[in-house]
Amino acid sequence: MSTKGSPFDAKVTSIESLKQGKWIQTKLINYDDPNGNHRQWEMAVRTTRTDTTNVDAVSIVSVLDHKNKSKEIVLVKQFRPPCEQVVIELPAGLIDPKESIESTAVRELHEETGYHGTFEKQSVITYSDPGLTNANMVLAYVNVDLTKEENQNPKPQLEDGEFIITFSLPLDNLLEEIEKMCKEEKCTVDARLYHFAMGLKLAKELNL
Repeated sequence: MSTKGSPFDAKVTSIESLKQGKWIQTKLINYDDPNGNHRQWEMAVRTTRTDTTNVDAVSIVSVLDHKNKSKEIVLVKQFRPPCEQVVIELPAGLIDPKESIESTAVRELHEETGYHGTFEKQSVITYSDPGLTNANMVLAYVNVDLTKEENQNPKPQLEDGEFIITFSLPLDNLLEEIEKMCKEEKCTVDARLYHFAMGLKLAKELNL
C-alpha cells in the first residue's frame, strides 16, 4: 500500500549519457515521479546487449543426479574485482551477438564447467540490482546426463583471463554448505545463488 502515489504512475522522460567505458556505460535518467515531480537517477548499462534476445546474460541451474549419492548443483568460484573477493556463483555468461538464450546456456555451462548439457527451460527476465543498472538475465535450466561418456570427466574450456574453479554442493543442505565455505575459505556468495539456496531451505522447513 502506498499513500504517496502509485509507482506505476512514474515514467522516464529522457536518458542522457555520462562518461563512457568499454564494457560499462553510465547514464543519467530524467524521469517524473508519480506526483509529476521531475527527478534524476544515475545508472550503469552494459554495452554488450544484443537485439537478438534483448537479454544480457544467462545464469545456469544444472543438477547432477548421481546414482549413489544425493543430488548436487553445479557451482563455480571466481575472483570478482569489484568485490575484491572470490565469489561462489551459478555458472553464467553474456549472450553473444545473434546467439539465443538456449545456445548461450549450453555453451557457457560447457566452457565454465566442462559439462555437456541439454537446455530444458528458462525463467522470466530478471534484474538483480535494479537500483543501479538495467542489466538483466534469465535463469536457464540445463540438464546434465551423467550416464554419457562426455560427462564422466568434464574439463572446462576457459578463455584467456578466466580463472574458474568448478565444484558441486548437495541440494539438501545447500545454504549451510555455502555459508560454511564462505567462512572457511573467506570468500563470498552471489546474492542470486544465496536466495536460491534460502528458497530451498524454506521450502524444506515449510514442507512445500
